[in-house]
Amino acid sequence: MPPAAPSPILRRRRLGIELRRLREAAGLTGDQVIERIGWASASKLSRLENGRSRPDPQDVGDLLDLYGADQALHDELLGITNEAGDMRGWLKNFPVMTQQQRGWAELEAGCAEISEYNPVLVPGLLQTPGYAQLRIVSARQVNAGAGEPEPGDEPDTEVQARLARQSLLTREPHAPRYTAVLEEAALGRRAGPPEVLHEQLLQLCELALLPNVALHVLPRDTPIGNWYLPPTAFSVYRFADPLDPETLAIEGGFTDVMSTDSITLNRYKVVFEWLCTAALDASDTLSWLIEATGRLTEAAPPSTVAFGPATAPTQRRRESGRLTDR
Repeated sequence: MPPAAPSPILRRRRLGIELRRLREAAGLTGDQVIERIGWASASKLSRLENGRSRPDPQDVGDLLDLYGADQALHDELLGITNEAGDMRGWLKNFPVMTQQQRGWAELEAGCAEISEYNPVLVPGLLQTPGYAQLRIVSARQVNAGAGEPEPGDEPDTEVQARLARQSLLTREPHAPRYTAVLEEAALGRRAGPPEVLHEQLLQLCELALLPNVALHVLPRDTPIGNWYLPPTAFSVYRFADPLDPETLAIEGGFTDVMSTDSITLNRYKVVFEWLCTAALDASDTLSWLIEATGRLTEAAPPSTVAFGPATAPTQRRRESGRLTDR
């Protein structure tokens, strides 16, 4: 299977960066460009450069001519322009996709590497259907309490859309390198009933065995860096094409923020390195997950226990003593 094509949204961002670079190299202001090309809307160029509008090939061609782009660059950027406009073709890869999940799928498409941290939840790419259903339904109850209208998509549709994204991790032979730091609290019993948590822990054990996946559990009392406390969940996306802009997604409770600003990205990269250093390594994380699943099985045995002899819960502990029964 070939690598997943970058999404139209990513192509728009890449095109915008290139158009801005060419304009600045030509020594032109936005007003000068608008005047010379004769566009009626002063915001048209701004929307193109910021990747906020579907680009028209004729408009892009006019800009490239004005900026004096050579033929090779002209052809390359017009190709990107066509990809940026082909939303329908790209969505054929996702027969079930809601608006919310589409935003995340657009970021993940074409990724070479994804780094994620979440202080309270299992990230969407790792969630089981039962865990995802709980998260979606509980969030909708908050919205209902705030008097907001019910979303058009049914919870089951939202779950299926979330699961559609997960094929990214097992795509052969071009699955991205995926690293996640999971807070111990995100895997605790406040997250759901025992049968849901048992299924989720089993899935994390299976995913941790994938060659492209590295999971790191962060024990609840482990300090990060110089007692740093990450205030929000975040993800960093690096793409197969090195010219596509590396992207940061910051998750708030009900609002997400995207950024390609290099200074902001570098800050979060530092934080992620601190998180990985503080967390259990991949091998000890797998042991932790197996033990946690075993403890949950003993406390409330599910109807089906998937562990065989090769993955039976172990009593292994880290020498530091940070990993204990709870």
